[in-house]
Amino acid sequence: MTLAIDNKWGDDARPAPCHVAIIMDGNGRWAAERRLPRVEGHRRGVEAVRRTVEASRDLGITHLTLFCFSSENWSRPAEEIKDLFGLLKRFIRRDLADLHKNGVRIRIIGSRKDLDNDVQRMLDDAVELTKENTALNLTVAFNYGARDEITRAATHIAEDVKAGELVPENITEELFGSYLDTDGLPDPDLLIRTSGELRLSNFLLWQLAYAEFVFVDTYWPDFDKTHFEEAIAEFQQRNRRFGGRTVRSTA
Repeated sequence: MTLAIDNKWGDDARPAPCHVAIIMDGNGRWAAERRLPRVEGHRRGVEAVRRTVEASRDLGITHLTLFCFSSENWSRPAEEIKDLFGLLKRFIRRDLADLHKNGVRIRIIGSRKDLDNDVQRMLDDAVELTKENTALNLTVAFNYGARDEITRAATHIAEDVKAGELVPENITEELFGSYLDTDGLPDPDLLIRTSGELRLSNFLLWQLAYAEFVFVDTYWPDFDKTHFEEAIAEFQQRNRRFGGRTVRSTA
């Protein structure tokens, strides 16, 4: 299956998403069903990340946001957290050069609290190296929770009001958005969640206000370009009205 992805309007073309956000779920269950260690599920999940980044470039998607590690994941067993961080380090060391060569710009969102200095440096180096790239904007949500993000934004606004740099009357949705980790990024058009779970899990609660949701039964380690194309095809059948305004007929 090959989609004619075109982000411009045509006589018969349907809009493709510019920004896709993905909750990568199901690594542990994938491993459990195969009687493998959970770390093997996470390792295969990294391979799915590589496939998805490559597919995004092929399909003309300009922004891809991946939910890699949530602020709630710290409650997992220490050994699993160690494995997850080890895979992150290995991915950056192994793949960063290729991502940079292929024009991928990396951005990290989430709190830096509780992250070791070496992890913070590694993330910062990836951002700095790729900051001028334009082929694909890859945002990695790491140590991220939407409620934490919104709380941090509200705190910073309150501090600016207290310092006399901002008056409450000037606080708008646009201004509030500029205090979020995703400042400067377009809101996602499409959210994909794998593994069949039907919830947001504290992911991009502000930014997903008008996104289309597609839930995929496939576990993340098995997610491939065909699944991606099918999710986009479902998105292209939706009539996005943004609270009442019909943007385009799907008839």
